[in-house]
Amino acid sequence: MDTTALVPAVAFLADAANADLPPANPKPTSTTGQQETTRPLWQSPDGLVEVGVWECDPGRFTATRDGYDEVCQVLTGSATVHTEGGEAVELVPGSTLAMPAGWRGTWQVQETLRKVYVLRTHRADA
Repeated sequence: MDTTALVPAVAFLADAANADLPPANPKPTSTTGQQETTRPLWQSPDGLVEVGVWECDPGRFTATRDGYDEVCQVLTGSATVHTEGGEAVELVPGSTLAMPAGWRGTWQVQETLRKVYVLRTHRADA
């Protein structure tokens, strides 16, 4: 007997590029006083996966992906992401970026950037 069950859709946002987001707060790793906001849409029952919408205004911030992977797609705005010790990537609407656990770099947001993201946390006991 097949015990695989389909998980029904639990979150839906018809227009993530224009959806209302909570009030913005200071971005802790900003070097230029940026504000950011996040609207989580779904979290897995074990808490290891999260899907949501994030937005940040123009400026510069540092970033690390310690213990988790992130895949995101830019909906609006633009930024340049500089990988620590490596390449620069230009992000525009439609760009998809994957940052594996351990990734470090700097974001320079030119125009207020909104993205849809998927975070996958690594289990400490794995």
